[in-house]
Amino acid sequence: MRFTTIFSMVIFVYSAMAQPSDYQPLRLSQPDSWSLVILPDPQSYVKYERNQGIFDIMTAWIAENQAQLNIQMVLCTGDLVEQNNILKGDGKNGNQSSLNQWRAIDRSISRLDHVVPYVLAAGNHDFGYKNIENRHSFYNKYITADRNPLNENRLQEYFYSTDGMPTLANAAFEWIDPNNIPYLFLNLEFAPRNAVIEWAKEVVDREKYQDHRVIVLTHSYMDAKNKRRVSESYPVTDGNYGESMWQKLIYPADNIVMVIAGHIGKPNDMKGHTAFAQEKNHKGRQVTQMVFNAQALGGGWQGNGGDGWLRCLEFLPDGQTVRVNTYSPYFGLSPSTQHLAHDTASYSQFSFQIE
Repeated sequence: MRFTTIFSMVIFVYSAMAQPSDYQPLRLSQPDSWSLVILPDPQSYVKYERNQGIFDIMTAWIAENQAQLNIQMVLCTGDLVEQNNILKGDGKNGNQSSLNQWRAIDRSISRLDHVVPYVLAAGNHDFGYKNIENRHSFYNKYITADRNPLNENRLQEYFYSTDGMPTLANAAFEWIDPNNIPYLFLNLEFAPRNAVIEWAKEVVDREKYQDHRVIVLTHSYMDAKNKRRVSESYPVTDGNYGESMWQKLIYPADNIVMVIAGHIGKPNDMKGHTAFAQEKNHKGRQVTQMVFNAQALGGGWQGNGGDGWLRCLEFLPDGQTVRVNTYSPYFGLSPSTQHLAHDTASYSQFSFQIE
């Protein structure tokens, strides 16, 4: 009897484990939708050699699913590296030199070349030595327009770095969606300088962009309490944070409809990596402000880099509704972890309207 009971229990457990999962891969809710994918700050992936493969999985997944999800743009929230210009990792906050970190970004992002256009923000860790001690960056060495023809074809405007060189860290990319709605993706450096804000204002005010939906990508904008940042304790003095960007650029603009940023985080807490707010501009047009990051998930600041989370925005054919899904291709790879691949919390899976 005892043997029969144990044998039955083993069969029951095996059968339970063998049951097909209710996991579903990420799919469009409507076949005529298009998608925009947000890649959160990659810095914690590239600072450790052991983590770099996870970011490779994320960009490979985007390339593999570009047609299925009709992905038309990828936006990365910046902090591409943990340290812009150190000669050797100290083993405490990464074990990779800055050169190897930039090489890892170059390798991962290259999976998207010739497949889908992308815009990469420049974060505070992409400047200076460790953390924006100055505005020097290797961003321009690796992030060039001609590396991806799909970027180059959409590039319309650009501004200059502090050394007077053209940079995609301050640039605008144009695209027209299937509903014939024109978009302008405006990329702004971390804490953009006053000259950058003036340039951006001049761009969005141009007559040829008045009917565009302008989406601003920058690195730092809001905190996890949905409040725009007023200041941060970095040594650069000529810089504009979230509230200043709102007052000088976003609120006065007729056509800015969305702001996307990253930067914030709380160890092993998805909500501490996110923010969302909608407010009216000077003409009463709604502006959606969204922050998404993941770098301290998967073990904190020295963990695996963020558990492979990315965010997919599905723009529905009605031209107004946007559905947000937060998904991990890393968890989605294995039947053992697929039940973790979708974050269905209210701050990770929701819908909003765009005007």
